[in-house]
Amino acid sequence: MFSSMFLLFQTADTSGVSEKTSQSLFQAIAEGGILGIVIAVILLLLAVFAVYILVERYLTIKRAGEVDQDFMRKIQDYVKRGEIQAAFTLCAQADTPVSRLVAKGLQRIGKPLEDINTAIENVGNLEIFKLEKRLSMLATISGAAPMIGFFGTVTGMIMSFMEMANAKGGVEPAMLAGGIYQALLTTAFGLFVGIIAFVGYNYLISSVDRVVFKMEAATVEFMDVLQEPA
Repeated sequence: MFSSMFLLFQTADTSGVSEKTSQSLFQAIAEGGILGIVIAVILLLLAVFAVYILVERYLTIKRAGEVDQDFMRKIQDYVKRGEIQAAFTLCAQADTPVSRLVAKGLQRIGKPLEDINTAIENVGNLEIFKLEKRLSMLATISGAAPMIGFFGTVTGMIMSFMEMANAKGGVEPAMLAGGIYQALLTTAFGLFVGIIAFVGYNYLISSVDRVVFKMEAATVEFMDVLQEPA
């Protein structure tokens, strides 16, 4: 009985602390004035945008890297048997960067190998561009968010010193608390958003590199098939 009462009081105390914390956070942002609110809103928007890019790019790159292990073997068999249309159909069904590279090579069969290789490389560059779409924005957020947070730090400290300069009586800690609180809050939030964007950007870049490796391996394998004697 006593243990259950203790847990009840502990839960109530914890919820009360969390509510006070959230209220104090919102209060600190509101007391920062228009500039403090604008900085907080910008950081929040950057955080939402960074998460959206992370999720959207992760799903896109993951789908792009899902290549059937037997895909190239089937393509080789079709090409050797002269069933080019069946190979086209297989590429259309796969609908991946690798399959689109192979499809472009199939379209150029009969032309010089150098022309086929150039056509495949051009399609590969377009596919890489598609995979890296919006990643530059994520890199920008990883650098801009901490800077915006530091800007909030500077404005918060300016507010604190203005409070000190305008104080007619003695300077009290309460006068400085609001500005310092805002300064630390924006710095922490900016760093948090920047770290998420930075880690996510590097992870996605490494994922793109893995897909590019698969594309290059498929290209080499396809060109080897075309160079085999009939």
